[in-house]
Amino acid sequence: MESKQPLQTAASVDLARYAGTWYEIARLPMWFQRHCINSKAMYTILPDNKVGVHNECVTDSGTLDQVDGVATVVDPTTNAKLAVTFDNFFARLIGPSREGNYWIIDLDTEYRIAMVGTPDRRYLWILSRHPQLDDPTYQRLIAKAQALGFPISDLITAHRPPDTSTSCGGRPTVPAIL
Repeated sequence: MESKQPLQTAASVDLARYAGTWYEIARLPMWFQRHCINSKAMYTILPDNKVGVHNECVTDSGTLDQVDGVATVVDPTTNAKLAVTFDNFFARLIGPSREGNYWIIDLDTEYRIAMVGTPDRRYLWILSRHPQLDDPTYQRLIAKAQALGFPISDLITAHRPPDTSTSCGGRPTVPAIL
């Protein structure tokens, strides 16, 4: 059963521990990532409770796309809701969301696995500190995303979990390019 209740976030996020490199395991379709087949994000701590964001991906044509941005904490009681803006024309035109557009909704205690979504449930990312994720953990996150009301049938798997040969929507997985 899908839920349209207010989206719950992680209870508390230590941004210093969250900083570093995260590999995208799966995501919901996003226009800016439409050609990405292998993505990762690097986060760095900045002054004033902000986080530097560097996203890069290998595209389906083999090129490297990169974009830089800044995340601002929206909810300082948890640090789990951030508003991310990227340095491009479109982002400057619409500006940041006051409620945040990067909500950390699942985070393991070792800061190795995270699930990030938007409160409208249009976008979702499953992230790991490693390029691949074990299948039981992946399936747990998929079940949670579905319970939270995310359209998991649309998920695009960027890195195949070791025991799975297709993504959730029956789409073929794309082998990792490392």
